[in-house]
Amino acid sequence: MKKILILYPHFPPSNLAGVHRARLFAQHLPAFGWEPIILTVNEKYYEETPDRNLEKLLPKDLRIEKVNAIQLGKFRIIGDIGLRSFFQLYKRAKQLILSEKIDFVYIPIPSFYCALLGRWLHHSTKIKYGIDYIDPWVHQFPGSEKILSRHWLSTQLAIFLEPIAIKKASLITGVSEGYYKGVKERNPYLVQHAIFGAMPYGGEEADHLAIKHLDAVPYLFKKKNGAIQLVYAGALLPKAYGPLEAIFKSIRANPAIFNAIEFHFIGTGKRPNDPESHSIKSLAEQYQLWQTNVYEYPQRIPYLDVLLHLDIADAIFILGSTEPHYTPSKTYQGVLSAKPILAVLHTASSAVKIVNDSKAGLVLDFNGEEQIELIESKFATTMSNFKLFIKNYDPSRINEKLFDAYSAKNVTKQLAELLNIVCAK
Repeated sequence: MKKILILYPHFPPSNLAGVHRARLFAQHLPAFGWEPIILTVNEKYYEETPDRNLEKLLPKDLRIEKVNAIQLGKFRIIGDIGLRSFFQLYKRAKQLILSEKIDFVYIPIPSFYCALLGRWLHHSTKIKYGIDYIDPWVHQFPGSEKILSRHWLSTQLAIFLEPIAIKKASLITGVSEGYYKGVKERNPYLVQHAIFGAMPYGGEEADHLAIKHLDAVPYLFKKKNGAIQLVYAGALLPKAYGPLEAIFKSIRANPAIFNAIEFHFIGTGKRPNDPESHSIKSLAEQYQLWQTNVYEYPQRIPYLDVLLHLDIADAIFILGSTEPHYTPSKTYQGVLSAKPILAVLHTASSAVKIVNDSKAGLVLDFNGEEQIELIESKFATTMSNFKLFIKNYDPSRINEKLFDAYSAKNVTKQLAELLNIVCAK
């Protein structure tokens, strides 16, 4: 087998969303001829509460190397785990590359600063490396237009550092093409020597089976007879609040249609240090929907706990944004939960056709900012149709073949094929 060093400072028991990218790749890579070694940071340096159940999902023979990091100071001067462990990760990575004949170094980001380790390790050892964009690095975050603000400084630093980090990269991947499209445009020379590939988060059936063996029960809400409970789980995209407000307006204007319809938002809390992020609760209160049609549990909860709540829900709610940056991987979770899906998505999202063709749910699609009012005018009709869809829903009739490409194993197969091409050069 070839050996791949996956360098990612968060890993189970960290409950951050990005850990599943590295976890699922590591789980399935051996099936495609690649032996993974995880290089991460000892969990005692994490800020988040450890989730020990996540560790139960790891392959028993997975090799995990952990390094120390600088402890958080009393005033949290440096919070980014990639910065606090930067030199420790470099030192251990170099040792492993030189002593174990590593074939490739793969670095999912964020932490964005870790991308610089690929360039540095290439310089010192000639190792080939790749960067995986879980999030865009150079991005106009809300508030970044204000000169000398925190987000403005972050954007300027990203513009300066990204070309340095990627200059010698052999592979650039992302959760979707849109996450690295700007990288190509800003650095056209990369097309000559780097390979690009888009792979969404993969859904893992074993994760959904694992909740059957947990000594745990859902605790955020209880199943109600006579109510239709939809769950949205995970962070809300920054440009999804406009569509969300249009949805709330529609619910407010059509109380009869939305009687006994409950939307439960999990892990959607207001983002710290972002004055332009919103609280779903405050928006729901503005339209008199709070705790009648809309419920929010803003804190992140453990991943398997999320799956427990999907398991008792009547349906899965998916909301995209005014940008088409949405891939079907979260939709795949709905399919694995055997629940019907109600989605409001940008017309250009790849998930629109997948959901429609697979008959896994209903989609209300809109074409960006200029069609937000379309959501308000059509959402009530869509909900009426969805009620009928739920009554006739049979998960055994879903065309699961359309989702095969989004299983964790097949997503990992795509990565392995790219790695084989890169290493054959």
